[in-house]
Amino acid sequence: MDFDLSEEQRLLKESVDGLLTDAYDFEQRKKYMAEKGGWSKAVWSKLAEQGLLGLPFTESDGGFGAGGVETMIVMEALGKALVLEPYLATVVIGGGFLRHGGSAGQKAAHISGIIDGSKTFAFAQLEKNSRYDLFDVATTAKKKGAGWIIDGEKFVVLNGENADTLIVTARTAGGQRDRSGIGVFLVPGNAKGIAKKAYPTQDGLHAADITFTGVEVGADAVIGDPENGLALIERVVDEARTALCAEAVGAMDESLKTTVEYLKTRKQFGVPIGSFQTLQHRAADMFVALEQARSMSMFATMASEFDDAKERATAIAAAKVQVGKSLKFVGQQSIQLHGGIGMTMEAKIGHYFKRLTMIENTFGDTDYHLRRVTDQGGLV
Repeated sequence: MDFDLSEEQRLLKESVDGLLTDAYDFEQRKKYMAEKGGWSKAVWSKLAEQGLLGLPFTESDGGFGAGGVETMIVMEALGKALVLEPYLATVVIGGGFLRHGGSAGQKAAHISGIIDGSKTFAFAQLEKNSRYDLFDVATTAKKKGAGWIIDGEKFVVLNGENADTLIVTARTAGGQRDRSGIGVFLVPGNAKGIAKKAYPTQDGLHAADITFTGVEVGADAVIGDPENGLALIERVVDEARTALCAEAVGAMDESLKTTVEYLKTRKQFGVPIGSFQTLQHRAADMFVALEQARSMSMFATMASEFDDAKERATAIAAAKVQVGKSLKFVGQQSIQLHGGIGMTMEAKIGHYFKRLTMIENTFGDTDYHLRRVTDQGGLV
């Protein structure tokens, strides 16, 4: 199997790496964090200008018809630069729901706004005590005429504070943990009856807890079948997990690079600490962990296009397990090899560790996915 990038993919990698090298460094990132919503609208516009927001959409919808490899390339670059902008929430997740389940009208109403950077999305899915189970939904959507009324609470909604559109999972029938009876709804971010409590997360991103009280939406708000939306949710979340694996690889790559540079410049007993064999061995172990994660990220990228839902889910869960193990090791070793300075807000390595930790806990941590793999008879 050929794992080499095509000429077009290499050009994409060079393009996005060049853009982020110019637009992002550690000091600039601090300024972007202080902007409303916690990210830079100027950088978002640059991503749109380079066509990065339109990559996964078909040419008929105004995009470029790119696949999982292109998303992997972009997410790795975003991870290396520790980017704050809502690419995952808007392009990968929001765009994923529209691509896989949206009607022609929904695509026409929303995709062009994603591509030109004028619209952002947020996925309101997590609920109190639901942990990582996508089918655990207590928020309700009840019929009212041709439309729906949504009531409930969602937590840790990334980009929820400023998103133009919320993608909300809500129960239309059955009990709280039934796999059927779940719908997916497009809800305006400023709809009447929505209350938001916004806050920064540990990794510098912004999230919001959102309460829905009698929020009315029309019939055109439903994505797909209002009682059988779980398969669509699982497919899009699997793509999000795959994207997170790629982002983690990018962040680990930069963490290793930063740590090796520190070992070469930090002196102890009159010599660089990188000359100590024990620390060299630890850096080598970090490299091995990174490459294991990189190979599984590639595997997840290929698996995300599997037609068999169970096979796809198991493969991506296995990738999330290895990436989770690797990022924990690389992150912890990076901090330890930096010594006390690695724990300060002034050192960027600590911020990479925080982001890696949050990635490990997004859409299922390592233990959760290990159980999923073993339940299917797989080995990790």
